[in-house]
Amino acid sequence: MISFKDLQLSDKLIQSLIRKGYSTPTEIQSKSIPQILQGRDVLASAQTGTGKTAAFTLPLLQLMSTNQGVPLTNRQRLRTLILTPTRELALQIAENISDYKQFLNLKHTVLFGGVSQEKQVNSLKSGTDILIATPGRLKDLIEQRFVDLSNIQYFVLDEADRMLDSGFLNDVKKIVSLIPKKRQTLLFSATVPPEIEMLSTRLLNKPVRIEVQPVSSTSENIKQCVYHVEKDNKQDLLVRLLRSGRLDRVLVFTTMKHHADKISRRLTHSGISSEAIHGNKSQAQREGILKNFKLRKLKVLIATDVIARGIDIDDLSHVINYELPDVAETYVHRIGRTGRKGKPGVAISFCSSDEKVQLKDIQKLISKNIPVASHPDEQHLSFN
Repeated sequence: MISFKDLQLSDKLIQSLIRKGYSTPTEIQSKSIPQILQGRDVLASAQTGTGKTAAFTLPLLQLMSTNQGVPLTNRQRLRTLILTPTRELALQIAENISDYKQFLNLKHTVLFGGVSQEKQVNSLKSGTDILIATPGRLKDLIEQRFVDLSNIQYFVLDEADRMLDSGFLNDVKKIVSLIPKKRQTLLFSATVPPEIEMLSTRLLNKPVRIEVQPVSSTSENIKQCVYHVEKDNKQDLLVRLLRSGRLDRVLVFTTMKHHADKISRRLTHSGISSEAIHGNKSQAQREGILKNFKLRKLKVLIATDVIARGIDIDDLSHVINYELPDVAETYVHRIGRTGRKGKPGVAISFCSSDEKVQLKDIQKLISKNIPVASHPDEQHLSFN
């Protein structure tokens, strides 16, 4: 089995990975890291949850740390730009970089909207090597002349298809026009529709094409079950499950923001510590909620899929699909939040009569029938 050492990563990076408990690279990491270390442009199609953040951050950190070049002023030292479509993903990438660069002399700054720019501007003024940013806030700070992209050597466009869906493509093109043409460019996207294919021809120079097939199977470490329950009875069932004493830290998925709020109110009323996290919450609120959940001050986090894509939580015992997703692959990504790093996990789904089509699609995708649970007993809630 291949290890991170086999990918020619530096001892300092390996040391950071060991501290995080990582030893074996994922498919996207083993395919991307050697190519990036060789200085190649990369066009990679890989879903969230495949380890793609480490696939581009690890080799870039190594390239930057071994290629310090001529000393630059604070204003000029910015050499890496990572563009990502959402605040949550920007923060997640920044958190990963903090973990990986702990033995390296590199600084990073994260930029996103929805909060005061003062703290972000001060960080830029103090000097930074790596910038992780959402397009809107970056464009604003460029126009205010707080950001200079003229010395960028490494450019990453992450979740390119979501950039397209969110209407950021024009902002991306404007930002790219300010970056030197002589650079190394990495484009990561879950899918590569024609618009992204066209964009890649403009951005990339003789790229290596890397594809990792969408996840269609679930981990054997995750015990799955489904409750057939009508919509009006879902809240009662959720409360009964959470009161069973068998669930430690739970991530509940719902499809709508107001559903998440409604569930949180019911749980709080029932004496169960919970919070909803979604796009209508301020950035400060979201960060505080996520921090409390990671610190185990909250038992339950209720999230929409969009927000959850930027959430990475160690030792998550249970995932509950309060509502089944319309896209079957989303189910695989949702339940993949538990059962990580070889640890056991439990995925519980609620299926009402009008969600049977989604359940059928999910079972077809994962090539297995999900066991049906009749009542919230310990057999279905425990790992054994």
